[in-house]
Amino acid sequence: MSVDSGAPLVLVSNRGPVTFEEDGSMSRGTGGLVTALTGLASHRDAVWIASAMTTADAKRAKEAGDEPIHVLTPNGGEYQVTLVASDPEAYDGFYNIVANPMLWFIQHYLWDLSNAPDIRQHEIEAFDYGYRVVNEDLARAVIKQIDGLEHPVVMVHDYHLYLLPAMVRAARPDAFLHHFVHIPWTQSDAWRVLPGRLRDEVFRGILANDIIGFHTTSYRRNFLQCCEDLMGLEVDHAAGIVRYEDREVWVRSYPLPIDAGATLQVARSARVRQFETELLRRRRDHLILRVDRADLSKNVLRGFSAFDLFLEQHPEFREHVTFVAQLMPSRTDVPEYAEYLERIEALVAVVNHRHGTPDWMPIQLKLRDDLEEAVAAYKHYDVLLVNAMFDGMNLVAKEGPLVNERAGVSILSENTGAHEELGEYALSVNPFDIQELADAIHSALTMSETRRAERLEGLKAKVTERDPGDWIDDQLADIRQKAGLELELSPPPLDPA
Repeated sequence: MSVDSGAPLVLVSNRGPVTFEEDGSMSRGTGGLVTALTGLASHRDAVWIASAMTTADAKRAKEAGDEPIHVLTPNGGEYQVTLVASDPEAYDGFYNIVANPMLWFIQHYLWDLSNAPDIRQHEIEAFDYGYRVVNEDLARAVIKQIDGLEHPVVMVHDYHLYLLPAMVRAARPDAFLHHFVHIPWTQSDAWRVLPGRLRDEVFRGILANDIIGFHTTSYRRNFLQCCEDLMGLEVDHAAGIVRYEDREVWVRSYPLPIDAGATLQVARSARVRQFETELLRRRRDHLILRVDRADLSKNVLRGFSAFDLFLEQHPEFREHVTFVAQLMPSRTDVPEYAEYLERIEALVAVVNHRHGTPDWMPIQLKLRDDLEEAVAAYKHYDVLLVNAMFDGMNLVAKEGPLVNERAGVSILSENTGAHEELGEYALSVNPFDIQELADAIHSALTMSETRRAERLEGLKAKVTERDPGDWIDDQLADIRQKAGLELELSPPPLDPA
């Protein structure tokens, strides 16, 4: 098998590169996964299979006869996209009960186990008639797409589709399956939250792949240990190999870089300059920035609590520093997320009331997703706060330093994937230690200009070492290597004579 045979790669994920609107227009898909995969889809000939997210998506898929749709995006991207419409009730169980919150909470250590989850028949049925059904729908589309192709390569993405690889493997044993998980992989005990049957189905699904990729060596190590502890499998930790059934599954780490060129291009845009003008007009002596989704894993409340403590312990900074927080509301259909957003707004009100003055509001909370506005703030922060409890990678930690023009200091949680690469040049913090975080804010704001500049240059050098093309090439190189080894080890065909 060769990945250079001319056959397109098949990418499959829950969310695709575009979402269609009722008026026929389309918008770019959101999230870090889409950012990563748009690079892959433009790097090679690829067909991208994803769930239909809206009624307009489903209508467009039906008009196309479930065949790939040729898509040209406003920013010049060009893709072949197959959108798969699932039953709405099945999709709701798949997404809002199993994928989020169940799997997401497990993989970010978010469950308060003394109180939740309570797994009853409702959750079991959501897995059986929601999560499995949507995985089956996308698997059928993959199998149809690779029909007639010899040794096709299928690249599966993220926690939504853990069951799909086994479904494709059963239909096409010759397919090469590669699965990249964009979020953390937690330690063995975290997975014991899932009932045994469901957990086994998840692990057997993902172990049907030939290669499984994670952002960091830590997540890779956790997965290998889970295979040993929960599945009783033979694991070679040094080589990163799990022996499952009659196959060897490679487990690798591929840290996701950002597209530095594209980010810098956005930073030079006219709309960014407009936001800069307004930001600089209102700017105090110091600016602290965070840009996040309003997700429980991002640890927003502790970040504001640490700022509150910092102002209490260092009153000399009052009226001289502003904390700008640009948060995108996330998964508001999930009760835990709606409640979390309410708690964020309430805490901001408390901090602003406690420390604010008639002409100074300590925290400016912006509940919106606006890339240009975020990039304008990236350019002018003194402190970038990334204090996630656990995070797959966190691209904000890479984008911010790249465009910053003020020798900004990064405060970075040791539990982010980005910390493995950037920790040397950031102020590392335990995300649960509010006092340490408050101290880090003070250290960052009082650090010498020389030391700040050295740290920022170190971050910029790390961020620009690799680009998305390298990330893709590393994975394709492993696919070629493993596929080549399998061909060498396979027995020769019988001589008909």
